Amino acid sequence: MLRLELPRLRHVRSRIVVFFALLLVLVQGAAFLLVNAANTDNARAVIDKELATGERMFQRSLDYHRARLAEQALGLATRERFREAAAANDGDAIERMITDSASRMPGGLLQFVGTDGRIIAARSADGVAESTFAHPNLIAKARQADGEAKGIALRGGRLYQWVVVPVKAPVTVAWIAAGIVIDDVLARDVATLTALDVSFAAREATGAWTITASTLSPASRAALVPRATANARDNRMMSTLDGRDFQGRTVALEAIGGVEAVAVLQRSLSDALARFEQLQTLLMGLAAVSLGGSLFGSYLIARGITHPLNQLAEGATRISEGDYSAPIGVTSRDEIGALADAFNRMRTSIASHEKEFLRLAYEDQLTGLPNRALFNDRLAGAVNLARRSGTPLAVMLLDLDRFKHINDTLGHTVGDDVLKEVGVRLRSALRESDTIARLGGDEFAVLLPTGNEERIADVVRKILHCIAQPIQCDGQWLDVGASIGIARYPDHGDSPDTLISRADVAMYLAKAANSEFAFYDPSHDGTQQEQLSLLGELRRAVERDELRVYFQPKIDVRTGRTRGVEALVRWMHPLRGIVPPIEFMPFAERTGFVRTVTRWVLETTLTRCGRWLAQGISLEVSVNISVRDLQNTDLPDIVAGLLASCAVPAELVCLEITESSFMENPQRALHTLGRLRELGVRLSIDDFGTGFSSLAYLRKLRAHEIKIDRTFIATMEDGDDMVIVRSTIELAHNLGLNVVAEGIENKRSLARLRTMGCNEAQGFFISRPLPEDKLLEWLRTSPFGLANDEGASAARCAYGT
Repeated sequence: MLRLELPRLRHVRSRIVVFFALLLVLVQGAAFLLVNAANTDNARAVIDKELATGERMFQRSLDYHRARLAEQALGLATRERFREAAAANDGDAIERMITDSASRMPGGLLQFVGTDGRIIAARSADGVAESTFAHPNLIAKARQADGEAKGIALRGGRLYQWVVVPVKAPVTVAWIAAGIVIDDVLARDVATLTALDVSFAAREATGAWTITASTLSPASRAALVPRATANARDNRMMSTLDGRDFQGRTVALEAIGGVEAVAVLQRSLSDALARFEQLQTLLMGLAAVSLGGSLFGSYLIARGITHPLNQLAEGATRISEGDYSAPIGVTSRDEIGALADAFNRMRTSIASHEKEFLRLAYEDQLTGLPNRALFNDRLAGAVNLARRSGTPLAVMLLDLDRFKHINDTLGHTVGDDVLKEVGVRLRSALRESDTIARLGGDEFAVLLPTGNEERIADVVRKILHCIAQPIQCDGQWLDVGASIGIARYPDHGDSPDTLISRADVAMYLAKAANSEFAFYDPSHDGTQQEQLSLLGELRRAVERDELRVYFQPKIDVRTGRTRGVEALVRWMHPLRGIVPPIEFMPFAERTGFVRTVTRWVLETTLTRCGRWLAQGISLEVSVNISVRDLQNTDLPDIVAGLLASCAVPAELVCLEITESSFMENPQRALHTLGRLRELGVRLSIDDFGTGFSSLAYLRKLRAHEIKIDRTFIATMEDGDDMVIVRSTIELAHNLGLNVVAEGIENKRSLARLRTMGCNEAQGFFISRPLPEDKLLEWLRTSPFGLANDEGASAARCAYGT
């Protein structure tokens, strides 16, 4: 018979190892049990918070979908063509526009409902045809509120979110009812947003509850029905579905038509506990590591002979981890000592080579400043330190102005010298604790570890001062300005990437506003991605002939006859519809693509003008040009070529510029405008009075006319604005300039302008911007057209004489 005997613990080494091993096992076991119990309590508490947060996010998500639906319906109801069709009861036009709008609402319903509740036109994804609107109480509610009404209703066993808005022309002539299905897709979208399982249940007044949409499996949906209905009026619920425990909440929905509807938000307890499994695994791993370390350490203590070898192993580990600071401290003169000396020589050599590699990897070779990689590393460290200490920091992105012009004109060698000098000046303006880096090209970045407002203001002032000083290169002095974008932690972001991105947005805001610096503004961030998308599509829009030129007539105030037209660009986007210039032109101007758009508008407008001349119609055409166009020295040659190829006299062309257009580079702008005057082209200062530089430049510009901004015309009835308009007209006439008033909205404004001596006028009272075919028809039929007798009659009528 075999007997197993435990070894005797006769040695102190063995007793130490066993004692520490048992003690560690007991401590780790007790800690594991306590942590496991705490995890379960914490998971339930976390789920309660997640459900509360999820309920708020769920309500916001429903509000967002409802707002989107109302926006689409209201966008259709307020379209001019749709309102005209509704007022004229043009069924075909209404049907086409309803069909077109419904195509942008996958799975949605769109109904055009008369004031009597009959459905005049409709498009639905489920193919159900109805003759009358199923929810007249919504229309009554909208009529009572004189606006929109919303609600949730059952349709074919599915829940729909309905929105009703009026169609006014100008009184309510009909209603637009838009509905979108609340299906599994919407439930999954909400689940993605809230990280909860989402289900929708509903029943008729006397019917049974059914699950209409859910993120759960079919079996779980069936099991959820009795639990959801039992808790329909109790906010909290517990349930077991498919063997899993859930905590949940029910949210009553705003239902109509005698329907009860709720949303059930659930979170799996097992899923919540899963996040703590990693902690449990970590504790078990730590327990195992601790036990092994205890045994191993005890053994090493007992094995003093292995101490030098342990030192060598530790030194090799430090070297492998990149730590070359401490030498290996083995002082023996035997073979182990010789091996330690070899390790130390290797450590010194590797440290020297790595230091050189790091310098090459983290230093800008041209300026000697830190590069983008080192700046990102320092920013990450500064953010971590600021997060722990609660102190602010600031990131600045600096882009040089006119550097591209220096590079293109004087060459890259001079450009490199400028960048070196800028780097030296920036380094001298900052503290040792600050970081100045060159990110690439003419873009620099500054990190201020102490980013309070006083410190930021002081640094911006120093940077702008040092860069404002002229730079001497090859015997000539160069002026280099800068635009600075500023983002602060934690106000504008809590991660390095976010701070850099938002400082970049602020820098472009500064450039767009012709300001030396700008702080990040969240109101401009949300459109950046949309603007980038539009710019990419705009480049293709010119190639695909999606741009259109509309013409707004300008009349002679004295005679009432049309003297010319202003060319206005419109983008007929195949999916977005008509995109107004305000949504794409400012961004196109900042990127320089506006030059392509301007050339296209000039070519199209002058081609039409030449064609009108051949038909015996002589109209002056006005085209807007931007600040980018004035910096283009080729613009006069382009205009001269178009005048010749289109056979258009120069005196029939008027180029409109804003007051700020010649402020970025006045000398170049004045030179370009002088060449345009030599061609015989007329020059007009647009939006006169909204800037600050026109009076100083009027004599240098030698413009032919000024356009009084619509803001003064709209408020001309106020005493101060009346004086401004009258004084502007008198000033212009004294300088020999023609005066054009824009934004004429009524007969009274036109009559007042005539008494003040204004020369020309344009505005919606006279005519909206028109495509070419509609313009030619307007010229034949409008009292402001080209007919002498009718024009004189229109003038008398417009002025009340």
